[in-house]
This record gives sequence, structure tokens and C-alpha cells, in this order.
Amino acid sequence: MCVCLCIPVTPVVENMVGLKPSDVPPPLGVKMASAGAAACIADIVTFPLDTAKVRLQIQGEKKAVQGIRYRGVFGTISTMIRTEGPKSLYNGLVAGLQRQLCFASIRIGLYDNVKNFYTGGKDNPGVLVRILAGCTTGAMAVSFAQPTDVVKVRFQAQVNLDGVARRYNGTMQAYKHIFQNEGLRGLWKGTLPNITRNALVNCTELVTYDLIKEAILGYNLMSDNLPCHFVSAFGAGFVTTVIASPVDVVKTRYMNSPPGQYKSAINCAWTMLTKEGPTAFYKGFVPSFLRLGSWNIVMFVSFEQIKRAMMVTKKRVEVPN
Repeated sequence: MCVCLCIPVTPVVENMVGLKPSDVPPPLGVKMASAGAAACIADIVTFPLDTAKVRLQIQGEKKAVQGIRYRGVFGTISTMIRTEGPKSLYNGLVAGLQRQLCFASIRIGLYDNVKNFYTGGKDNPGVLVRILAGCTTGAMAVSFAQPTDVVKVRFQAQVNLDGVARRYNGTMQAYKHIFQNEGLRGLWKGTLPNITRNALVNCTELVTYDLIKEAILGYNLMSDNLPCHFVSAFGAGFVTTVIASPVDVVKTRYMNSPPGQYKSAINCAWTMLTKEGPTAFYKGFVPSFLRLGSWNIVMFVSFEQIKRAMMVTKKRVEVPN
């Protein structure tokens, strides 16, 4: 009797941890669409943490508005809700989703194809090839999606208080205002530090996820399912935060600055170092980790499942009745 009861447990557990991987490698269109959709889901879930991170990163470059100071990620979120209302946590969400649709679909969706291009289609590429592929797709994505990042950061930095003038009233108005007042250079402001930052983030994020996942599967610690994706994504988020945080702070400060405040991104970094010390480069580290860690978990888990769901749907559509 006991044996009979134990037999169906494994299939049931397997079915509870998500869709199985497709037997056929997903085509480029499926990978790009699922990456963009997964990144949007991750942004919606983690956007308040990202906004808190931006507020903490720019704190110190100018006087506090109406004496408001931010202390820690949850303190920042609490202060923003109290002083500006809950909606302030989602300032710039529209630009953020626009950014992810074109940004993540390129940097994540193209990663496997670029990796295969560099190896000539060989299996088991080395770490250097993976890093090169991650840097390549990260730089490509930034070059294309930079204006959306500029608008997103400026909205997140904007304080919504009575008596305090707002820089922008809407996403499209922000694009138009920046173009009219700062030209195309304004829309692509901070491209160099952003390429540096996202090349680091992308190659660290994707390569770390790749390596952790392969190690877990190689040692048969887990099967290719949700727990495996969760652990791999968490590790990728932590490693990425440690490496990319200094460049991320400089990128945020520089993109949010008015014309003339900094001569260049390097000048911005030097000003931070001389006026605030080296710890300024790790301002907002905790929200950065909370955001990147949770973002990676939501994104990679969603990405794997959406990709597999799209392949199941594609297979059903292609099978003749």
C-alpha cells in the first residue's frame, strides 16, 4: 500500500515547478519577445526599490528638498509615501517599461545567438566567450534604448511636492523637452557610463546565471525547473550588484544632472570621490541588491516560463488538426 502511494509523487512535484524545457531550441523571435515581457514583469514588481535606489544615489549632490533626507531603502520608500504619496514610487514606470521592451529583448534575447556566433555554433563555450557575448549585447541595447533610460532616471529623481516645480509632466513631454533644450546629446546623455555599466551588468548577470545553472544541472543538484532558476538568478543578482554598483551610481548622477554640472562622466566620478569619498560609489547598495536580486529572480523565472509557454503554443499551432 505504501509503495503504491509513493509512486506518483515525483511526477506531481515535477509538474508543480513549472513548464518543462522545449525539445527544440527556441527561435530568436521567441527569445526576444519573452525577454522583453519578462523584464517588464520584473520592473513592475521591483520598481519601488529602483526608485528608492535612485533617490539614495543622488542624495548628496544637492541640498535636500524641504529638509527631506532618505535613510535606507525602506526608510526612503516610507518617506516618499508619506511626503509624496504611493504613486511617487512608480515615477517613470512608463519610460521604464519602454526601456525594457527594447532593452531587455536585445541584451537578453540576443545573448545566446551572439554567443553561438562567437563560437561558430560549438557547445560549451568558455567564460571569456560568454563575457564577450554579454558585453556585446549589453552595449548594443544601451546604444538603442538610452533615451528611455535618461527619462526614467529623471522621473525617478523628480520630487512630487506642493510648491516644488516639476521638471516633467509626462513621458512624451520629457522626451520633447530634453530634445528641445539639450538636443540629441541630451537624450543620449550618459551613454558611455551606461554602456560601461550595462556591459558589466549584462555579462555578469547572464554569465553568472549561465554558470550557476550549468553547475547545478551538471552536478544533478536540481532539475531544470523553478528552484534551479531561482537559485541561479539570486546568485547572479548578488554578484552583479557588487561589480556594477559604482558605475551605476555615476550613471544615475550624470544622467540626472542639469547641463553644465559635470563636464563628463569621468568628471562626475572625480567630483563624487573628492567631495563625498569612495563610499559615495556604493550609495544605495542595499536597494541596488534588493532590486537587482529580486529583479533577476522575477525576470529569469518569468523568462524561462514565458519562453517555454511560447514554445508550447507555437508547437500546438504548427501541429495540423
